[in-house]
Amino acid sequence: MNQFGVLLKKEWRENLRNYKLFWIPAVFILLGITEPVSNYFLPQILDSVGNLPEGTIMEFPVPEPEQVMVAIMGQYQLLGLLVLVLAYMGTIAGERKSGTATLLYARPLSFKAYFMSKWMMASIIALLSVWLGFLAGYYYTYLLFGSIDLMDLIRFGFTYSFWILLVVTVVLVASALMPNAGLAAAVSLGVIVISQLVDGLLGAYWPVSPLKLTAYAAAWFENGPDLADFWWTAGTTVLLIALLLVLGIYISSRKAASTKI
Repeated sequence: MNQFGVLLKKEWRENLRNYKLFWIPAVFILLGITEPVSNYFLPQILDSVGNLPEGTIMEFPVPEPEQVMVAIMGQYQLLGLLVLVLAYMGTIAGERKSGTATLLYARPLSFKAYFMSKWMMASIIALLSVWLGFLAGYYYTYLLFGSIDLMDLIRFGFTYSFWILLVVTVVLVASALMPNAGLAAAVSLGVIVISQLVDGLLGAYWPVSPLKLTAYAAAWFENGPDLADFWWTAGTTVLLIALLLVLGIYISSRKAASTKI
């Protein structure tokens, strides 16, 4: 078996042993279910805990099913991304700091296989979690608010998957670059949050950007995004991910000497 296969199997066992294969999807499923359920029972919740004067009547507009799915994506943009950063911030930095990477670095090692095996397993778990969360959210949205066109849902999830892959790549590159997991998390969150703030302030000037993926995902539930801008954005995202992967492989090999013995 080649090195990539051996290392991928190692990553599988490690994610199985530390339960990431279970708790990360569970968190995304919980977030996906919570949004439609909380929206549906919001009037009753406020009525029971709001301490409102007797006779007060509060009417809330019933959200469209598509709006609920976009709200689920909003939860992923906040809590979901934080979960992924915390789960994978120590993927490489943690191994170096603890000294466990010494067992690998002491042997002839392909750093391409090393980094790509970690990226592949993290990406699989992240995408699995997101899709399971969306499907769980869709099921409860269908029960409580109505149906959504299946093709729009697939396009929505497919578009958001590009963004998730980019986030996972940023986290792993930061983990390869930083000396410990805490700094890797800080750098990852800093890059993600600051870039989104910049896009929120100045994004009207560039329709083609990986930062537009969430907006284009939501647009599938309306009239759809501009296809030219969407495909250019998707292509730019794939190119950026590829460049970050090359950078991550290079940094991993350069930082091998800093491993604690």
